Amino acid sequence: MSKTDLIIVGSGILGLATAFRAHRQGRSVRVIDRSARPVGSSIQNFGHACFTGQADDSQDLAMASRDGWLEAAAATGIWAAETGSFIPAMTEPELRVLQEFADHRGPDQATMLCAEEVAAAIGNPSLGAIGGAHLPLDMRVDPREAAPALASWLAGEGVEFTWNTTVTEVADGTVSTNRGDVHGEQVVVCPGYQLTSLFPEIAEAHGVRICTLVMSLIERPQRIPSGFAMLTGTSLARYDGFAAMPGASALREDLTEREPGLVDVIANLMVTDIPGGLLIGDSHAYDLSPEPFIDARVGDLLLNRATSILGIDEPVVRQRWLGQYADSTETNLILERPDARTTVAVVTSGIGMTLSFGIADRILGEEAGASQTRPAPHSQSLAPTADEVVMSDQ
Repeated sequence: MSKTDLIIVGSGILGLATAFRAHRQGRSVRVIDRSARPVGSSIQNFGHACFTGQADDSQDLAMASRDGWLEAAAATGIWAAETGSFIPAMTEPELRVLQEFADHRGPDQATMLCAEEVAAAIGNPSLGAIGGAHLPLDMRVDPREAAPALASWLAGEGVEFTWNTTVTEVADGTVSTNRGDVHGEQVVVCPGYQLTSLFPEIAEAHGVRICTLVMSLIERPQRIPSGFAMLTGTSLARYDGFAAMPGASALREDLTEREPGLVDVIANLMVTDIPGGLLIGDSHAYDLSPEPFIDARVGDLLLNRATSILGIDEPVVRQRWLGQYADSTETNLILERPDARTTVAVVTSGIGMTLSFGIADRILGEEAGASQTRPAPHSQSLAPTADEVVMSDQ
């Protein structure tokens, strides 16, 4: 039986970005997934590629991923909006962090806005902000369309997809499934929070758990500009690029006093416009086996805070859901080699959509050198530390 150059286990955005990059290199690629189509973490999030909010040390990776998204959009026709992100500053601590960040990164990455400009940008003349900022390099994709469309394009280009197939073991180029064994020169396993099913030792070593996110989709009122993404003060406290600024400590104290409810649910209050409406979220809760129930109080809190900023008095909710992604107490990215032909790659924070193509480049670069060294199983993690790869998307 002939071998495929590269087998990818998992059709999330990281697996698909890796398949796209490998296909463009001229390699034969096969993707195996337990579902009938992409239905996991990659379609449950904002689709907000917050490249700018990443830490200074992650900017090369972020910009490589941005280039990858643009290349994929040009090749496949995926909608990818380069409208950037708007951040209204409602308090002095928020404005201080934004100004410090803009001074640190420069006008190519952050432009300060006056109160009237940021109010116009989000379509609420009664906003009451004292200023704001625009991050022009940030992008948006439709999370409900991006992964399925990329998979469809890859299939049309000759990448083989094996759906509805459960992988039971991966070792030395052999992928065992409930339909039989398949063989590849190299295998990249991108199982997300299902890591424990295939490599429980790696999952346990990195404290992998599941993060659940309360989210909703509402109708976009006609007066709200189409094509925008909005971050808030909670985002400034969460993303490492902003959180590294001198004023971040005062900002966190201000949020604790002013918005204790949002702080309690570990909120990253964001709004992202997609063709189907406005995505609103989100909270963060962590568990090894989370329950499937949405806490209505959390959903209402996020909805009320977001719509109050936008000046939407009677939001029309189309959908609510509980998003999920892999999280780790140790690192934001796991890249390990249990053997010379196998790479295990799991994004263990909300960086998946943002950094997927940059991480794919790293996966394939490391994978190319796998035959030269053979570490003992689980003996090392090739991932950067949490300080080097930071939270995004969620």
